[in-house]
Amino acid sequence: MSNKNPSSAAVLPEENNIMGTAPIPKLLAKFAIPSVISMLVNSIYNLVDQIFIGQGVGYLGNAATNVVFPFVTIAMAVSLMISVGTAANVGLNLGGKDQDCANLTLGNGLTLALSSGILLCILGELFMVPLLRLFGATDTVLPYAIDYGRIYLLGTMFTSVGIMISDEIRADGNPGYAMNSMLIGAVLNCVLDPLFIFVFHWGVKGAAFATIIGQFGTLIFCLLYLKKFRTLTMKKENMKLRLSVVKSILTLGLSSFLTQCAALVMQIIMNQQTIKYGALSQYGADIPLTVFGIVNKVNGLMMSLIMGISVGSQPLFSYNYGAKLFTRVKKLAKTCLIVCVTIGFLGMLCLQIFPQQIISLFGQENALYNEFAVMCLKNMTIFIFVMGVQMVASVYFQAVGKAMGATVLSLSRQVLFMIPCMLLLPHFFGIIGLMWSFPVSDVFSVAMAAVMLTTEMRKLNRLIRFPLAPEADV
Repeated sequence: MSNKNPSSAAVLPEENNIMGTAPIPKLLAKFAIPSVISMLVNSIYNLVDQIFIGQGVGYLGNAATNVVFPFVTIAMAVSLMISVGTAANVGLNLGGKDQDCANLTLGNGLTLALSSGILLCILGELFMVPLLRLFGATDTVLPYAIDYGRIYLLGTMFTSVGIMISDEIRADGNPGYAMNSMLIGAVLNCVLDPLFIFVFHWGVKGAAFATIIGQFGTLIFCLLYLKKFRTLTMKKENMKLRLSVVKSILTLGLSSFLTQCAALVMQIIMNQQTIKYGALSQYGADIPLTVFGIVNKVNGLMMSLIMGISVGSQPLFSYNYGAKLFTRVKKLAKTCLIVCVTIGFLGMLCLQIFPQQIISLFGQENALYNEFAVMCLKNMTIFIFVMGVQMVASVYFQAVGKAMGATVLSLSRQVLFMIPCMLLLPHFFGIIGLMWSFPVSDVFSVAMAAVMLTTEMRKLNRLIRFPLAPEADV
């Protein structure tokens, strides 16, 4: 949104405008590296729990975290809708030199994040057991899932506000501080996990306590930044919700929300199909339920590298597009694509070469378990190196305010391709067909993203040939 009165828009100091003047490679490194570390830390939260639970509780404990994971997805759906929508609007307003709207968006975003976190915590506690059944909990897994889920949900209010402020810290031009806030939470989680599980013998409850304490540490560090904003000003009066601001936030954050909702539906279908077709296979239901959860989290760790670069570029896309620096926008997109695909390829090689070593981190199980786990890890992640194209394209459309394109791209993998594959392939190939749903959907979703991004770059070429405003050097 923009202020209708141009004279009321504050002009930012020149030193705060490096997003529109610094060389693209250097600028991307400045923003992407902290973002990558933050994303890695976020993935490590789940992986560390899985590793220590696998070693201290066993594969049924890991199956429980997989069943609870849809709760995490729901919380992330709401949190990302608010945080990404707020950050995109802030970036566009700063690029357009509309300081007042940027400050107002920050305050409204904080109110939305806090309110949604509290609401999710209450609703989750009220409907815990029926939801866990819906998410695929078997009779043997349900007690572990209840123990883990009831504690984990208490941290949703910490997570929601922490994610929102962290994204605005990046939009403020200080990705390093956002990174450090995530590191604090990760360190707390990694230290407390073995203490609570192996020393206090709290089992899955200990892992959940370690996680929410880490999330609280991240939140406290983020809250300390509210008075340190350089390009933004946090005011209490800006926390009073305004319909126009809320609408702008939710509109640009909608694609992130729908992506997570689609992921939620995908997780539920995957768990239900796993129970159905796993029971018909030699592996049973619990082994595939555990393995799919582990592989998805390992895959998430690899993807967090790519997502970190994409998310790190978001304020850069928003600012430069808002400032009509279209040559810089195009160069930024090209640079992001090269870096993301390269990193994805190296990650894929590691997963293909060392599958057994990676699986063994999550506990030593029988030969049947190991056979299925190695097969799934290698096949489900074979095409992750091209997923950078889809992520960069999705973040680009979201960052420049093209909510429809971002929504279509965000939903393409899960809704258009993944869910149909999960429903159809197991019918013909059993549990192996469910495994192949992942690489098949990866290929089709990346093809769609490539077409849409290529079309958008051609539009930028026309804007560059007929510029609407002077451009800075790249």
